[in-house]
Amino acid sequence: MRAHLTRLWMHGLLALVLLCASHAAAAQPGRLELRNLDKLAEKAAEVNDVTLDGALLKLAVTVLDKSNDPDAAQVKDLIKDLTGIYVKNFEFDEAGQYSQADVQAIRAQLTAPGWQRVVESRSKRDHEQDEIYLLKNGDKITGVTILVAEARELTVVNIVGKIDFEKLGELGGHFGIPDEISDHPPKHKSKPNASPAADKTGDKKDTSNEKK
Repeated sequence: MRAHLTRLWMHGLLALVLLCASHAAAAQPGRLELRNLDKLAEKAAEVNDVTLDGALLKLAVTVLDKSNDPDAAQVKDLIKDLTGIYVKNFEFDEAGQYSQADVQAIRAQLTAPGWQRVVESRSKRDHEQDEIYLLKNGDKITGVTILVAEARELTVVNIVGKIDFEKLGELGGHFGIPDEISDHPPKHKSKPNASPAADKTGDKKDTSNEKK
């Protein structure tokens, strides 16, 4: 009987710990729920799944201190006020391996108060749509989400915490964040509340300050 009660107590304690951890994650402002994308891993030829927060984020700063990376100082300065970096990246051998419902489940979360889409780039020729959303608290940016939907690749980068939008591209190639992130902010030098000039490529259109 005592052993049975002990097992029940341990199971109850474990459930309580998991419940508290779940509530803590849900309470983190700016963090998206990305688990709906996990099912895509079975179809993907390559998967990059990164969860970097809490102690792991602090460890990343320590690693940067000992790194020979010439960008280490800049990256460390960028992440010092962050509370989380979350990345889901799936590369497929064939097109059509994810659905619009998968993407829409992410976009739906970005309609929550505070989120604002500041960049959208579409290419019908390449079947690609790139979007950047900012979470603002007053005049401060407290979260960033980058959504890149291509024919054979889907990427979501969710960064939580205070960050300089103009320097966002410097995180490309670090912490599992694709290098391609560097291609986006530099093309849109205007501040989030300004409207960038129209793209003249013909099949791509960039818009700013546009709500979903």
